[in-house]
Amino acid sequence: MRIIAGVAKGRTLSTVSGATRPTSDRAREGLFSSLTSEFGDFLGLHVLDLFAGSGAVGFEALSRGATLVHGVEKESDAIKTITTNSEIVAKAGPTGKFHLYSISVQRFVTDPAHDQYHLIYIDPPYDFPSSELEEILRLLAQGNFLKSDAFIAVERRAKGGKFTWPESYEPVRERNYGQATIYYANAASITPENG
Repeated sequence: MRIIAGVAKGRTLSTVSGATRPTSDRAREGLFSSLTSEFGDFLGLHVLDLFAGSGAVGFEALSRGATLVHGVEKESDAIKTITTNSEIVAKAGPTGKFHLYSISVQRFVTDPAHDQYHLIYIDPPYDFPSSELEEILRLLAQGNFLKSDAFIAVERRAKGGKFTWPESYEPVRERNYGQATIYYANAASITPENG
């Protein structure tokens, strides 16, 4: 697994053995193609990577110029892998900062917001219940995690049934990448009438 673009382009990242399922190179390339068309570039962006796994998505954003990347991951093997990958990417000299929160996503979204984010990527295990995923999305919207122009991407199993966005999100598109489908949405505008 390699960084696709930016200052760390071509650096090989470690993968997590065991329970986590890395986002495929094809899906990661598709994701960043969509994000580039949305943002133009990553300079100045604040990025949140939930269920970070190896951290590949967050480190890709960092390599491309994101100012701040927060990863959230509780699995010990994944935490070790993220630490290794952080050192690999740091040697390339990205200008942004990376921080790992070694806690569950559920706890992270119920704590006070650590920052507001332009981009949030959520890649839970494929057997993660949709009801719990929707609750995480609701808490992100309610907890002041989203910048007004926030863009959210959720990866789910392509054959796992249709994913439905909760209120507070405006679906934009969905893209299939083999076994994975990535769903994209904007943060809905919050007005006194609806929120």
